[in-house]
Amino acid sequence: MTSESKPAHFLQNIIREDLAEGRVSQVVTRFPPEPNGYLHIGHAKSICLNFGLAQEFGGSCNLRFDDTNPAKEEEEYVEAIKRDVSWLGYQWNGEVKYTSDYFDQLYEWALHLIREGKAYVCHLTPEEARQYRGTLTEPGTNSPYRDRSVEENLALFEQMKNGEFAEGECSLRAKIDMAAPNINLRDPVIYRIKKMAHHQTGDKWCIYPSYDFAHGQSDAIEGISHSICTLEFEDHKPLYDWFLDNLPVPSHPRQYEFARLNLNYTVVSKRKLKQLVDEGYVDGWDDPRMPTLSGQRRRGVPPAAIRNFCEMIGVTRSDSVVDVGMLEYCIRDELDKTAPRAMCVLEPLKVTLRNYPEGREEVLSAPGHPVRDDLPARELPFTRTLYIEKEDFREEANKKYKRLVLGKKVRLRNAYVIQAEEVVKNEAGEIVEVICSVDLDTLGKDPADGVKPKGVIHWVSADKHVECEVRLYDRLFSDPNPDAGGKNFLDSVNPDSLKVLEGCKAEIGLATAAAGISYQFERNGYFCRDSEYGSAEKPVFNRTIGLRDSWAKEQNK
Repeated sequence: MTSESKPAHFLQNIIREDLAEGRVSQVVTRFPPEPNGYLHIGHAKSICLNFGLAQEFGGSCNLRFDDTNPAKEEEEYVEAIKRDVSWLGYQWNGEVKYTSDYFDQLYEWALHLIREGKAYVCHLTPEEARQYRGTLTEPGTNSPYRDRSVEENLALFEQMKNGEFAEGECSLRAKIDMAAPNINLRDPVIYRIKKMAHHQTGDKWCIYPSYDFAHGQSDAIEGISHSICTLEFEDHKPLYDWFLDNLPVPSHPRQYEFARLNLNYTVVSKRKLKQLVDEGYVDGWDDPRMPTLSGQRRRGVPPAAIRNFCEMIGVTRSDSVVDVGMLEYCIRDELDKTAPRAMCVLEPLKVTLRNYPEGREEVLSAPGHPVRDDLPARELPFTRTLYIEKEDFREEANKKYKRLVLGKKVRLRNAYVIQAEEVVKNEAGEIVEVICSVDLDTLGKDPADGVKPKGVIHWVSADKHVECEVRLYDRLFSDPNPDAGGKNFLDSVNPDSLKVLEGCKAEIGLATAAAGISYQFERNGYFCRDSEYGSAEKPVFNRTIGLRDSWAKEQNK
């Protein structure tokens, strides 16, 4: 089913109705990440949704960093997030925005709440505040500082701003209802003291607004028409609206919630992903095993595959866990259509063609892609000595084995038919070379005697090829629910998630392969040149994904 024929999801229906009824004249959405880590596959759904809705309805989408907590935020994360959004194929409206751009205005609105008797400075310690807050079944208790006068609160808040209190000594709280069934309305903290520099504002502030206070007001300043959040913010919606209703904001956005993306065999908590990085389980945020967008990019996943995946899973309000196999299907489907073809021998076995003249070299031709006509043909040097995969030769085999067998014939892909005649073994009895004959009358056709070869195998010239390292990446976790039910997710890290193969041999054209461009290594899977490791003389290729779902096959044995 195409996206044009798919039924509209509930957010599309809401926007269409808002436009038709005149409640909004222009759709303005936003993607508001906190710069405390790298974006992951779960964020991709929100990016595609917010930017996609803006595009669909002729509106715009802002990129705004929710930078209200300098203790966890870094400029590195800001730059990484901008790269990821651009890589997915989206362009934000105007300049990048920051909640910190509005700190002066937010401070003035905090003063407004104090003057209206709707905010107060509270000297309860964090632990005392938790005790006074109550539980989900029992109401909270008013703070003993709740009835301070407006004048006293203004003076105390000024002292907070001037750095006259220690961190945790006091906070500014909204005065709402300590008996509210929704615990988020029980006098939430709207300003807290953090005596540290901010990556955007430097040392100007030592008090910072809470997310709940800053988010809705930032939306209002930017004229956001539809503030689209994941379902965990549903209980915060009454507070979102309370602030907008009680402040002189220039607009009143509406918040709508959708189900976040949950994938099996995956962890998408930034805190847990950071733990994997900090404790050395992976090689950084962009490790190709990570579900981060930078990791997926380094692994060779095309952005179109992620966009197609987000389109396929749809938008609902029902939480569910999506099978990661759906994402892998989208990756294979996109790469099959777009990835250039090449040959690479991962575990080389030497083949000598005894009847091929020494010193002779031919340049054979192979298609760049079976369908795409914009890719030029590849030139393949053909010489007396070649490499094939070790697993593509056996001395003896049953009829189901369709590769090279002693005394039998096989076709070299895009080349000749060869026949294995004898083997050379080392002192340990291991086969180190296969002596073959080549039928030079079989290029592009069956042998003249009418005998068909049993199969087709890939190869590279032993004289002209690229020495490379290949990294076989697999799923990072072996448990479909690695962090469910109180489990320690680190116990589910897959010990076989990375296998490094040295001494691989790739066709000569891959010497100029660009980092991030995926190729189909014929019969082996999809691979791309790594952006961090390797050299011009010895590139490193990462496996993006196999040609088939070998994981499911293993699990069903």
